[in-house]
Amino acid sequence: MAQTKKKIKEITFPLNVFETANSIDDLEDWLISQNPKFIERMRQARKDDANGKGKDWKILKKELCIK
Repeated sequence: MAQTKKKIKEITFPLNVFETANSIDDLEDWLISQNPKFIERMRQARKDDANGKGKDWKILKKELCIK
């Protein structure tokens, strides 16, 4: 039987980020802020909002089932 090797994903943080993070959420926020796709989506959302194309918060909450 052939064994499948699992590839271990390694995530590295700059030491100062790790030392100043108060929670796992802080580390997750830092990771997201380093993601080019996320940054581009946020830039587009800002452009849309500035051009009046943003969604009303109440409608968005309803669409996403947020209370």
